[in-house]
Formats: sequence, structure tokens, C-alpha cells
Amino acid sequence: MSWNPTQTPYCPEASGLDAIETLIIPRSRDLGGFEVRRALPAPKRQMVGPFIFFDQMGPAEFLTGGGIDVRPHPHIGLATVTYLYEGAFHHRDSTGADQMVYPGEVNWMIAGTGVTHSERTSEEMRRRPGTAFGIQTWVALPDHAEDTTASFEHHGREALPFLEDEGKQVRLILGAAWGARAPVKTFTETFYADVALAAGAKLPLPDDHEDRGVYVVEGSILVAGTSFAAGQMMVFRPGDRISLTAGERGARLMVLGGETMNGPRYISWNFVASSQEKIDAAKEAWRQGDFEHGRFRLPPGDEAEFIPLPE
Repeated sequence: MSWNPTQTPYCPEASGLDAIETLIIPRSRDLGGFEVRRALPAPKRQMVGPFIFFDQMGPAEFLTGGGIDVRPHPHIGLATVTYLYEGAFHHRDSTGADQMVYPGEVNWMIAGTGVTHSERTSEEMRRRPGTAFGIQTWVALPDHAEDTTASFEHHGREALPFLEDEGKQVRLILGAAWGARAPVKTFTETFYADVALAAGAKLPLPDDHEDRGVYVVEGSILVAGTSFAAGQMMVFRPGDRISLTAGERGARLMVLGGETMNGPRYISWNFVASSQEKIDAAKEAWRQGDFEHGRFRLPPGDEAEFIPLPE
């Protein structure tokens, strides 16, 4: 798909750094040689639009036989999206989904009232040295969708809108922006995009979304003449017309945002909900561990272990 031509001629610059409402420096954690940087939720900002969780995974390298083993665990009240730059994950969940995800593809799991899933490095991938590098996000569900039945979608690279112009490439992962719309089912207006910019290239942010944020994955960007490096997230004021300019080495970005929730969201462990009562009920259901008759089931083909409820 070609770039929407209406976006190219005019790239307004932010009038000043006051256009940035929040600057987030993610917290880093070492998970046994595998680094995770968590940008959301942050102390001063729980969400950007409906996005309530944002983790950069890696980059990491694994020796032959090594990899990632995220055991089965539960979710409610959210949808997850895994997006990779390098490597591959084997996803299984309690809807019966059994799907590999590769760079540029989307695994989109709607938890609704309850789902259990695992993500692992496949046996085939463990037969040689490997890498892992990507972003995992949770999107909070609006009230009317919290109690929906869990579901799963997979979309390959070719199914996602790809916008290209001199010096910029955009793959739209979720929602609508720059005149394109991704095929993934969403419950509120949102947008989420993988952006690659050559040195000096400019990208106007969509100005028709209430919340907008940018996470710098690689390289750097300039906003109102100030440089922001990899590992930083900026959240912009609603309504301002913003343009990003890539630094001298270019930039890789995740651009995200959309409609805000109609009320606060509670978050505890892997659960997101509009009330603490929903969180408490999910915790109790997982604590009971009745995977045959209870609220949660384990993923078919990955039922030998699970992550217990933290005490």
C-alpha cells in the first residue's frame, strides 16, 4: 500500500516541549539473561489510550537448546498483542489456538471473562542458536467487552497495511491511522504501528485520536528540537499537531494511542478490570486450580504446569 499522500506535504512541528505531557523512562528487569523494559503502567501514567501494559522484550540471544518458557497463566479484561522484530514464539491458549508468531505478524488474544495461555520457544527453534526481540502489550477492554468469551486472531505480515514513502515505512498493527485500517478486531478506536524512519525523515502523528504516544525502540527522534533516545516513551497532549524527526542514525518506533477508557482500570498480576471485585473473583478462581470444571482451562497441549497465583 502506498503512503497516504495527504500526510506527506505538511509535517507540523510541535510548538515546544510542553506538547509532551509525560516522559516515561521504562524500568528494566533481568529475567535470567533476558532483559525486559516496562514502559506501562508507569508511576505517572497508567495508560495511553487503551494500552495499559507495554514491555520491550530483549534483544536477547540464546544458545542451542535455550529459549523462553512462559508457563500457562491467566488473563481477564484485556487483549494481548505480541509483535516481534526477531525470533519466534509458540503461542497456545485455552481457546484451542496453537500458533507460531514470526516478525511482522500479529497474535491478538482477547481474554474477556477469562483465558489462559503460554508462550515458548518451539522445539524446532531450540535446535540452533536464536534471538528474541519484540514488544508485548495489553489493551484494556471497555466495560461492554469485559465479559465476552475469549477469542484469538492471527494475522500474517501480508494482511497488515504497509505504508511507505521516502524515508519512512509504517506497518499498521491495530486500529486506524494515516488513512488505513488494520484487520484486527478492536472494541474502541485505537492505533498501533511499527515505524522505521531513515535519518532526518519526518512522521506526522495522527491528530484524530484522543491519546497518542511514541516509544523509541532503536535510534533517536527529535521533538521540538530535543532528542529522545531508545528506551523512552513520550505521551503527547491531546489535540496538538505533532511531527517526529528521526535522528542521524534513523529510528525504529512503536506509535500507539486511541480512545481513553470511560473510567479507571484496576490491574493486579495478569488481570485488568473495571472493578476490584472482578479482580478478586479471578484470583480466587485461579487459586482454586479447578481446570476441568472451573472458570479457567489450561491450553491444550501445554497442561503439565502453570504459574501459581503470587501470594
